[in-house]
Amino acid sequence: MTMQYDALYYPYPSRRMVHYANRGMVSTTQPLAAEAGLDMLKRGGNAIDAAIATAACLTVVEPNSNSIGGDTFALVWTQGKLHGLNASGPSPGAISLEQVRAAGHEKMPTYGLLPVTVPGTPASWAILSERFGRLPLSEVLAPAIRYAEEGFPVSPTISSYWNLGYHNIKALNDEVLYRSWMEVFAPGGRTPRSGELWRSPGHAQTLRSIAETNAESFYRGELADRIDAFFREHGGYLSKEDLAAYSPEWMEPISVNYRGYDVWEMPPNGQGLIALMALNVLKGLDFDAKDTPETLHKQIEAVKLAYADGLRYITDPRNMEVTVEELLSETYAAQRRSLIGTEALMPAPGEPPKGGTVYLAAADGEGNMVSFIQSHSGDFGSGLVIPGTGICMQNRGAGFSLDPNHPNVLAPRKKTYHTIIPGFITKDDQPVGCFGVMCGSIQPQAHVQVVMNAIDFHLNPQASLDAPRWRWLREKTIEVEPQFPDHLAQALSRKGHNVQRALDSGMFGRGQMIWRDPETGVLAGGTEPRADGHVAVW
Repeated sequence: MTMQYDALYYPYPSRRMVHYANRGMVSTTQPLAAEAGLDMLKRGGNAIDAAIATAACLTVVEPNSNSIGGDTFALVWTQGKLHGLNASGPSPGAISLEQVRAAGHEKMPTYGLLPVTVPGTPASWAILSERFGRLPLSEVLAPAIRYAEEGFPVSPTISSYWNLGYHNIKALNDEVLYRSWMEVFAPGGRTPRSGELWRSPGHAQTLRSIAETNAESFYRGELADRIDAFFREHGGYLSKEDLAAYSPEWMEPISVNYRGYDVWEMPPNGQGLIALMALNVLKGLDFDAKDTPETLHKQIEAVKLAYADGLRYITDPRNMEVTVEELLSETYAAQRRSLIGTEALMPAPGEPPKGGTVYLAAADGEGNMVSFIQSHSGDFGSGLVIPGTGICMQNRGAGFSLDPNHPNVLAPRKKTYHTIIPGFITKDDQPVGCFGVMCGSIQPQAHVQVVMNAIDFHLNPQASLDAPRWRWLREKTIEVEPQFPDHLAQALSRKGHNVQRALDSGMFGRGQMIWRDPETGVLAGGTEPRADGHVAVW
């Protein structure tokens, strides 16, 4: 069944309209990366090849948000089935809670050696290419290698965040540890301006090595040795043994049925479960219209309840105190739904009954679709760059708790609560489309908002992304975008919400969506107006 929306209905101001194609489409936050993916389709590749090419390019053209040293999650529809790939890495085997606390830390730091976990991104490219791709990995990574080697003009939004990351790292006042980052990303003592050419020869050499060895060099070869040497020199914990022991995990995606559509996310350690818990609560409520105080209030309350549970229970699945099935049960959804009244509540976790990021969407004319998210967390992750390689290491370990009684407490070889989540929708066992919104804690909240925009309120993909967003911060406090209607903000305040208005839209996520018409195969795509987004069509 076709997703029902009026293609001409476009209620929110934007510089973009919904895009259509039938042979292929790639949507992401940077035009050069999207076009690189589309080029793979024109070369005879499929959506998986396109996704990998786009992802590799994004490590070059949007280095503030993701890197070779980051993590990846993907949902892949191919051969009539949805496949889930968890390419997040664990903590080093040598690290421990006792060591970190003995060093004087009450919480995990954001930058430096301690929060670095094993990167999963290179392995994700290799395993996706080997299992589902059609073109050689060397051909798929060629555009990214070319941009790193020859340079590219930096786009406006990325330039702004790049500069912000520079000032954050400069303020750490450690010239030795962050010297390589400064040399690569702020040559001459500043970051590249909008439209200025930037190149990274070390990045190109690393990508070429990954392409030629199917990522083996990163985990068991020359690149692994260089990573190991850096951490040994500076007293870190990550080792080549940690890298050699790593492999991504194929996992069964999880879902809830929302008004006849199956909404899919990756299971823990990712936070996609939060979006599903919120939708499970919301499906038992009625919504007469989109932009009303009652609709917004119910959405916010459901997200708050889901987040309270997510922050309490989600961690490495081997260490979870409750199961996904228990958290997504109809009984528990009804229990949580009953807490929603007319006034803002103070969220708290319930007791279930026992039993810095880039996103891209890619589709081809054969029916393959990929929902792909990749990140090193925050602006430039840990701030650590392995000399001569362009590899910026992630800081996912910052998500660990140092409370020994918390399920997500730091431990050796453990995966932390992870923020990056790809989304997918099917109906009657057929793909409707892929979607995602990146940016930390907004992700499950924005997933709920864009899914309801499409399913409940019949907005097309571009309008679903354009709509003004809110985000829950803590307790009864929410933040709304600058363009969020004032009368709605005031009405929410009267319901007991502490409403804050943001000065810009930087923390409200950057998303992409591609829907497929099952009868005609026509693709409809939208891209984020809050970024330098681009939909490449064929």
